[in-house]
Amino acid sequence: MKLIGNIIWLIFGGLFAALAWLLAGLLLCITIIGIPFGLQFFKFAKLVLWPFGKNVDTDFNEHPIMNIIWLIIGGWETFLVYIVIGAIFYITIIGIPFGKQWFKLAQLALFPFGAKIK
Repeated sequence: MKLIGNIIWLIFGGLFAALAWLLAGLLLCITIIGIPFGLQFFKFAKLVLWPFGKNVDTDFNEHPIMNIIWLIIGGWETFLVYIVIGAIFYITIIGIPFGKQWFKLAQLALFPFGAKIK
């Protein structure tokens, strides 16, 4: 199921989303101050590319100040967007596996600093 889910995810937008996160991360890494945030964007690109079968473990206490800055700059907005998209997929019943992946992305969007993708 993981392989089929990842292939469907990849075909219907996962590849484009991963490329967008990757490009944004590269742009942030050009600036010195944006490097820590660019590295987090690479985490998103990795998870968005192939989300089925992966888990996200967040640890707010590892980098609390960076996580707070992330929330202020736009992490909470990304979190809310991913929650709404996940809820829409859950409503469709057949989209529940994809809704779970969006909730996984929402978890990462809330506190990416210190998060581990396994």
